[in-house]
Amino acid sequence: MAKPDIPVTTAIRTLREKKIEFRPHFYTYEERGGTAHSASSLNVPEHEVVKTLVMQSDERKGLIVLMHGDCEVSTKQLARLTGAKRIDPCDEATAQRLTGYQFGGTSPFGTRQPLPVYVERTIFSLPRILINGGKRGFLVEIQPADLRKAFEVIEVEVAISSTQSG
Repeated sequence: MAKPDIPVTTAIRTLREKKIEFRPHFYTYEERGGTAHSASSLNVPEHEVVKTLVMQSDERKGLIVLMHGDCEVSTKQLARLTGAKRIDPCDEATAQRLTGYQFGGTSPFGTRQPLPVYVERTIFSLPRILINGGKRGFLVEIQPADLRKAFEVIEVEVAISSTQSG
C-alpha cells in the first residue's frame, strides 16, 4: 500500500525545519465534527487529540491555547493567568488572519503572526499527541515534549471537563 502524500503545509515545513519527528494521520473532515469525530475516525482517545484554539484578550491581542480534545478552556481562569480582563475565542475571520490557516485546519506550528502559546500542563504527561497539521482532515502525531522545540510554551491549568459547565 502506497504511503499517502503528506501535504506540505506551513505546519509541516515548520516541523521539518525544527527537526520534529511526526506521523501523519488522515481522516474525512466533518464540519463541526471536532475532536470527537477525528478521534473516532482514527481510533484514538479524544484526550490525546489536542485542539488548537485561537483566542484574543479584551485588548484584541491574539493567543493560542492547546487543549485536550475532551476538555474546554476556562476563559476566566486563563484571563486571570494572563492579566487580561477577559479572553474570548476569535471569530473565524480573525483566527484565519492571525494564523493563516483555514478554520478547522488550524495548527499552532508556523502561524502567520507569532502568537503566545498556552498549553494545558497535563498534555505533557501524555505518551503522544495528535494535533492539526495545517489542513482539514490532517493530524500529525508527535511527542508532547516536542511542542517546546517548536515554540516557547506557557504551561497553564485551565481545563474544564466537557461534562462540566463553564
